Amino acid sequence: MSRRLLAPFAGLRVAPDHADAVAAPPYDVLSTAEARAAVEGRPWSFLHVSRPEIDLPPETPDGASALYDGAAAAFSRMIKHGVLIRDASPRFFAYRMASEGRTQTGLVAAASLPAYEENAIKRHESTRPPKVEDRARHIAALGAQTGPLLLIHRPDEACRRLIGAACDGPPLCSALLDGAVTHTLWPIEGADEIAALAARFDAIAALYIADGHHRAAAAHMAAHAAGGPAGRMLTVCFPADEVKILGYHRVVRGLNGLSPNAFLRAIGEALRCEPADGPVEPAQPAQFGMYVAGRWFRLSADSLTPPRGSVVDRLDVSRLTHLVLAPILGIGDPRRDGRIDFVGGGRGVEALAAAVDGGKASVAFSLHPISVDDLMAVADASDILPPKTTWFEPKLADGLVSLPLS
Repeated sequence: MSRRLLAPFAGLRVAPDHADAVAAPPYDVLSTAEARAAVEGRPWSFLHVSRPEIDLPPETPDGASALYDGAAAAFSRMIKHGVLIRDASPRFFAYRMASEGRTQTGLVAAASLPAYEENAIKRHESTRPPKVEDRARHIAALGAQTGPLLLIHRPDEACRRLIGAACDGPPLCSALLDGAVTHTLWPIEGADEIAALAARFDAIAALYIADGHHRAAAAHMAAHAAGGPAGRMLTVCFPADEVKILGYHRVVRGLNGLSPNAFLRAIGEALRCEPADGPVEPAQPAQFGMYVAGRWFRLSADSLTPPRGSVVDRLDVSRLTHLVLAPILGIGDPRRDGRIDFVGGGRGVEALAAAVDGGKASVAFSLHPISVDDLMAVADASDILPPKTTWFEPKLADGLVSLPLS
């Protein structure tokens, strides 16, 4: 690699007294309608930067120059009014998210794009070119990467101790997002501490992209389009034993020409199917919840011979495709079939029933979450997970710190 795996940087960060007003969910978590509602009465919300369409007419087409001009204008306005301030010298940051009695603490750093190219920062997900191009244009318009990647690494007690020590001092800022998650930043700016952390992360075998494949690909595209060195990307890196993955659920429009009764008979031939008294959140792998025709059912494949093959083949998302989606509903490729949609675990299984009862879907399936070990095994094998397999909760906040490119 041509540079350290993780490096400190002179960030553009929120002024402490504006943290609550600025902090926003990642750009791809909310729909446009939800983002518009979220900024009512919040002129400094970072959604004005990350989702500029909320300040433009609804008929503004995707990819219009006005979107990126609007994002840059909102960003510049925050800098002009001192809502965002530039650090004078490079530093790391300790970042802690706290909610519902649990915390996870990681390191905000600039990750090496050469390391990403060389697969020292490992991937497990395919990306869609239009989404990558959109974020690359966003980075170019702002001259900064504002949406951090969520990275994970195998636990390392020396890293945990060094980062944790920073949290004993006064924080730079703290923000409560959505009334549920407190996001706090501490500076790590001593030369010895910075050198020790950079060296320790260089000794770790690999980092893994947990959430943010499109942001990573966009940073890579933007760096090369600028004609400069491969550059860096904004990341927050957590030990794998502190992150939490929720299930990523599926909803399908239409029953492939089957009546509800015929569909249930087909399901009963493929898996064990039992009526449930209420919403089903699978407690273990090889179990699924299903909501159809106003009723919940508990499905189980644990009595079937486990599939052979790769780690991906043995995952519940693959089992659901092989046992139900492809043979019964005719959905062979969830990446391209417009009948299937995905509901992140943070919205709860109740959202599945609402989608069916509201007519947006005909059937919904809840899944048990993939394990962090399986995610890393897939990445180590240079394999690709099925679309929408992992939902990490809580989500990182946008706006607390950005990575200027200059």
